[in-house]
Amino acid sequence: MPETKILIGYASCGIAAGASDVERALRSTMDEHGIDTIIRRVGCVGMCHNEPIVELIDEKGHYTYGDLEAKDAVKIVTEHLLGGTPYEDKLIISPEKQYDYFTKQKKIVLRNSGVIDPEDIEDYIASGGYEGLKKALEVGSDDVVEEIKKSKLRGRGGAGFPTGLKWQFARDAKADSKYVICNADEGDPGAFMDRSVLEGDPHAVLEGMIICAFAVGADKGYIYCRAEYPLAIRRLEIGIRQAEEKGFLGDNILGSEHSFRIIIKEGAGAFVCGEETALMHSIEGGRGMPRPRPPFPAQKGLFGKPTNINNVETLANIPYILREGAEKYTECGTERSGGTKVFALAGKVKRGGLVEVPIGTPLKDIIYGIGDGIEGDREFKAVQLGGPSGGCLPAEYLDTPVDYETLTKAGAIMGSGGMIVMDEMDCMVNVAHYFLDFTQKESCGKCTFCRVGTKRMLEILERFTHGNGTLDDITTLETLASHIKAYSLCGLGQTAPNPVLTTLRYFQDEYLAHIDEGRCPAKVCRDLITFTITDTCVGCGLCMYECSVDAISGEKRSKHVIDQDECISCGACGEVCPVSAVEVL
Repeated sequence: MPETKILIGYASCGIAAGASDVERALRSTMDEHGIDTIIRRVGCVGMCHNEPIVELIDEKGHYTYGDLEAKDAVKIVTEHLLGGTPYEDKLIISPEKQYDYFTKQKKIVLRNSGVIDPEDIEDYIASGGYEGLKKALEVGSDDVVEEIKKSKLRGRGGAGFPTGLKWQFARDAKADSKYVICNADEGDPGAFMDRSVLEGDPHAVLEGMIICAFAVGADKGYIYCRAEYPLAIRRLEIGIRQAEEKGFLGDNILGSEHSFRIIIKEGAGAFVCGEETALMHSIEGGRGMPRPRPPFPAQKGLFGKPTNINNVETLANIPYILREGAEKYTECGTERSGGTKVFALAGKVKRGGLVEVPIGTPLKDIIYGIGDGIEGDREFKAVQLGGPSGGCLPAEYLDTPVDYETLTKAGAIMGSGGMIVMDEMDCMVNVAHYFLDFTQKESCGKCTFCRVGTKRMLEILERFTHGNGTLDDITTLETLASHIKAYSLCGLGQTAPNPVLTTLRYFQDEYLAHIDEGRCPAKVCRDLITFTITDTCVGCGLCMYECSVDAISGEKRSKHVIDQDECISCGACGEVCPVSAVEVL
């Protein structure tokens, strides 16, 4: 009979939603009733939309509770643990009640997230952890590289370069020492894939790095992780210490001749440091700025030595491939790309969170099958793939399979896995402005086309949002974009125009409405909209008290009025109106 235990989601999303309060309520109620059931902190299972989450496992099966408060934790103890009857009010999954959020997913990278205690190496070992490393040491480095090639694993950081070939280049390089780097500098707006993997299953990434180091002949590794991920860094530090104590890291790993050590380098949050040459320059103590290639890192990388760089998700796949074999790994995926892809599903979607699907899964299956469609059942408008470097695809592309080649042809990119869903209330001109503003601010300034070109594009987009754009501006945007893409030094500049180009390609009618009609169809751009109060106003005064510029006046129980000369179109009045009497024109 399995031992009864409770798992509580304790990744950043769970903690932010109140997991600490839920855990305290669980423990205090159990103490009060003399219950000694085990409580384990685990990572995010992916259902960020249901946090805080608690899973109770007993002889009858697995029971998952979500959207919890402290009072619900008390009920779980008194009704389920003591009474033997599940607490139905917050029950999401049970042996009799499945949740279709997972039916179209395939967990490889996230196989342990939400299942094991990320701070306990014994949990990881019990799930098959470090078996891949043992097999790698047994078969030898040449066979390891060949197995990764057969797996058709491609870089999950965005570029999609074949991982096995990348390892081969580093292995073939001749030097007295080599480096392996894990790129955990996740900086895309709306992206949280790497953070969740590091918080939920840090040993998978560490094992992947150790196997990579053995395959390419490296003796030292760095994990470059942004300092804004303190929980991920703490769990990596714990994992490194535990792996060293078990002999998986350090000198003569598991009695072999292979020695390898890992150092964590905390980044300061510069988006450009996601680019591998800028990342290496930062580790070396310099300012994060890219350099021309060639030479490529495999020939001359960190401190001038051959270096292999993979991102978090790529490395987390490695133990599974070595343990289960490339043939099993390629059971899902496409002809050119094996395995799965993790996405951070966010935006105007009902069920946002972390999802993992076979490469080639249609967008519709992710947004509607897993995400359950658009909030408020509004109309789907677009999905932004690949973060600031990606593009926006409209509704006619919902049947598009998510793979590297198809997305690139459509004008987007796979990227690291950001997937932001938008509805009819989003202005695509404003969306393009938002992402370009981000990349323009994050530009390191080294090359003129990126530093100046993105600034000029941003100025034009600002004119559009103020209603001052012209048809000539559209031509100028396209010309600037082509030059920035062609002549920027690194991927940040080369991909910065993508959100603008795809919105021009698929939503040019919105640009024309801003030009020809001085109108924002989505009613988002402040200079092109007007807030008024309709006759349904009940005179409660909430809008007047909420207005930060005192633009609203009126007597109690009488219709209020907005002074258009003072109004800044912030929308605060509409948010607090209890009868929806504020109209946007």
